[in-house]
Amino acid sequence: MTGKTLVFGHRGYPAKFPENSIAGFSYALENNVDGLEFDVHLTKDQVPVIMHDEHIDRTTNGSGLINDFTFNELRHFRLANQEAIPTLAEFLALVDDSDVQLNLELKTDKIQYPEIEAIVMAMVHGAPLKHPVIFSSFHLQTLKNCQKIAPNEAYCWLTDKPVVNAAAFVANEHLSGLHLSHYQADVPVAERIWTVDKPELAKELFQKHVAGIFTDDFITMMRLRQELARV
Repeated sequence: MTGKTLVFGHRGYPAKFPENSIAGFSYALENNVDGLEFDVHLTKDQVPVIMHDEHIDRTTNGSGLINDFTFNELRHFRLANQEAIPTLAEFLALVDDSDVQLNLELKTDKIQYPEIEAIVMAMVHGAPLKHPVIFSSFHLQTLKNCQKIAPNEAYCWLTDKPVVNAAAFVANEHLSGLHLSHYQADVPVAERIWTVDKPELAKELFQKHVAGIFTDDFITMMRLRQELARV
């Protein structure tokens, strides 16, 4: 998968399935997606679960903060397709040793869950994955916490703002990439852009050879990349 812009299913395949659902992840794997991006929080009893928001209101039939519920309590709520909220363990078992690049976002920019770095990384390191996981977060301290546990993993900072003096920043923070909401020409490490759902923007980014794009519609974007390769 090296040498080309990787297409990541952003929260799976939201164009067709509920975001961060096992159904969406399964479909993406079955259709040979390059990468999967997903978000991890902790329940009240420190079980890592996959959901974008800190609360369950938008994507389930329940309401409240994830870390106000124990795992067993959280399992009573349902996504739009009647699935339970997936756990990180279930996701890793689904992926197994598939040829897919994982991007695990630690959702700690609003709530800093105690011990999330150690808990999540132990689970990831115990899984038989084909490729090393990319760890990302908007919360820089979370990445620094991870670096203390496992200094040689791929750590990428998420931001929707321009990164001033990107070369010095990534060197000082020991980052392997930046995950941006915009393209920046001066990024010396892997640059991945979110969330790219417009074909004209995707075409531009493919031509700039960014390391990856995150998209809600990986089928369309992988088809576009294939068409551009023929030109």
